[in-house]
Amino acid sequence: MKFYNRERETAQLKEIRALSLKNAQFTVVTGRRRIGKTHLLMHATSGQPTLYFFVARKAESFLCQDFVQEMKKKLEIPLLGEISSFGMLFEYLMQYSQKRPFNLIIDEFQEFNHVAPSVYSEMQHHRDLHKDESKINLIVSGSVFSFMHRIFENSKEPLFGRATQKITVRPFETSVLKKILHDHFPSRKPEDLLALYCFTGGLASRDHVAG
Repeated sequence: MKFYNRERETAQLKEIRALSLKNAQFTVVTGRRRIGKTHLLMHATSGQPTLYFFVARKAESFLCQDFVQEMKKKLEIPLLGEISSFGMLFEYLMQYSQKRPFNLIIDEFQEFNHVAPSVYSEMQHHRDLHKDESKINLIVSGSVFSFMHRIFENSKEPLFGRATQKITVRPFETSVLKKILHDHFPSRKPEDLLALYCFTGGLASRDHVAG
């Protein structure tokens, strides 16, 4: 699938990756659902050692089992004993990155609020403790702006002020939609562009252009 636009965001993410090889980075990525945040992050980290964690609404222990499988599959990270809390897992990864830098993408980060709200304070503690030695490139992504804003912008929250970078993924501009339409439907009519924009609101996924 062809990757459209997002050159600025991709370049920024690659710069952040380079910085993380010296000091731990913590990037917050926000944007509407289906706008392409996950696709962008996977594109920008392609070819790099990367863990991708999706926060589903299930028991924390079951989530950790999923995450441990990802760690074994993608980076062959050895684990001693059973890990049932994300705080323990995150501390382990912060320490592990001291000898082997990697990207950690946590998608739908705001869902920890439903799964285990204590995760935020645990992450704050372990990050503050190990960030000077760690070389982790932590990227958290969220689609619910109100939750993400509260987590990182409310001074009473544990992760307030911890993010080193913030990126907002915005809808495609009309010029990009025009190129997408041209690539998929060369025989398009002028009114098709208006129809595509009205239908997608600038969120032109593969389903939209192929439907």
